Amino acid sequence: MSDDKRVFEGRIKVPYKHTAGAYVEKFLTEIGQNRKIMGVKCPKCKKVFVPPKMVCFECFEKMEEWVEVGNQGTLKGFTVVTHKTDVMPLKPPFAYGIIRLDGADTDIVHLIKESDPNKLKAGMRVEASFYAKPRKRILDIEYFKPI
Repeated sequence: MSDDKRVFEGRIKVPYKHTAGAYVEKFLTEIGQNRKIMGVKCPKCKKVFVPPKMVCFECFEKMEEWVEVGNQGTLKGFTVVTHKTDVMPLKPPFAYGIIRLDGADTDIVHLIKESDPNKLKAGMRVEASFYAKPRKRILDIEYFKPI
């Protein structure tokens, strides 16, 4: 057996399209095209889920009623990023926060932009800042900022 190793460089075309599903598709489209954050409401327990889910985690009911929630919410917790890497969506310092949007009963994790991380506090109010050109991605909410 030879220790000869060969490396072949090239591209492999994979003829597949991926979808996030109808619920996430609608969620991302509303954010990008209309600057609206949407959730779904359980017909039984009336909880509003953001991001949307097809089935209530508590009642196991199918959820089909779409409701708009606010673009403001409460920061429930966060972690501050201070070191830069090539894959960071923002220049540090910034934070990843757990946010309960007004009108929602579940939390969303997203970016928090604040030049002084010492100003961030659990319980503070934040507001979505939308990306100028929609790309049908969760980063069409570019970040949340303290208000």
